[in-house]
Amino acid sequence: MAARTHLDRLANPETWSTTLAGILFDLDGTLVDSTAVVERQWWTFLDWYGLPAEAFPEPLHGKRAEDHIRGLLPDDQVADAVARLSALEATDIAGVTAVPGAATLLDAVAGVVPWGIVTSGTYEVATARLAAAGLPTPGVLVTAEDVRAGKPDPEPYLIGLERLGAAGPVVVFEDAPAGIRSGREAGCPVVAVTTSHPAADLAEADVVVPDLTAIALTAPARDDSAVLTAAR
Repeated sequence: MAARTHLDRLANPETWSTTLAGILFDLDGTLVDSTAVVERQWWTFLDWYGLPAEAFPEPLHGKRAEDHIRGLLPDDQVADAVARLSALEATDIAGVTAVPGAATLLDAVAGVVPWGIVTSGTYEVATARLAAAGLPTPGVLVTAEDVRAGKPDPEPYLIGLERLGAAGPVVVFEDAPAGIRSGREAGCPVVAVTTSHPAADLAEADVVVPDLTAIALTAPARDDSAVLTAAR
């Protein structure tokens, strides 16, 4: 893992600050609140295949549907099951909303530093949920189709870093332990939000905040960077 020597802690222990040149966000649980929707869809999925309640995946967020399904069904059924669930996820979007502070933060980021999304969901599902939440779809959107190994493997965020092409440090925003590990193994500092997991489960992150209302982005410190501050 790359050394994170660019991190700075302010004198005030209630805040954390870093200079950055780009941001990569997870989607579900980080930018959009889809937990109730995803739970509904997974109960439907279990019913389709006659699976017991004990098969309900925990935790839901942080891993690709394919990775969950591989532990539930024979290999020859996985591809069709993933496609079937993805189709449901892309159309059943009632109840998907933006996480508090998401729209404001994305407005602040736009035009200041490059940003993108790295999600365990498919492209179709990601764009549908962003639209339902009233959030923009970025030019850099890494989805389940783009990777061979999902989170917690670093591949998703390594692809995101390559596509983002930022000139300096990139901060990752996550809500799940698997995503935090993926971002850190890709060499990025990680800000975690407690929207789907308790703070104790997110201890590997550099800083943990309740939601995105705790984040502020100031005017660029240089032409290619900005300063991000998180209130703990």
